[in-house]
Amino acid sequence: MRKRNIRYQLWLDEQEAERFNRLVQRSGLPREVYLRQLINGLVPTDTPPPDYFYMMKELRAIGTNLNQIARKANVLNVIDVQRYDAAVVMLNNAVIEITRAVMLPRKMERKIE
Repeated sequence: MRKRNIRYQLWLDEQEAERFNRLVQRSGLPREVYLRQLINGLVPTDTPPPDYFYMMKELRAIGTNLNQIARKANVLNVIDVQRYDAAVVMLNNAVIEITRAVMLPRKMERKIE
């Protein structure tokens, strides 16, 4: 059985349909998901540029390398481990904030009731 079993039919004029299709296409989401996000008070974000995924992959690789170096440095007791670990945490937080800013939908200014 479907979780969502209530169906709505929506009529739009040509301009509304074109604008809706443009917004949905920019978001990269299916129409249904786009509408559900709006209903739940979220503004869907546009699909990030292809460079975003490449940059995130690079940032994660840098973070992984930093973590490996920190573990080795901790064992050998060669560098300031606390300072290094703090830098790793800052890198991870930056990745999370970038993802939140670019990928996740934002709450609407006013809630639709």
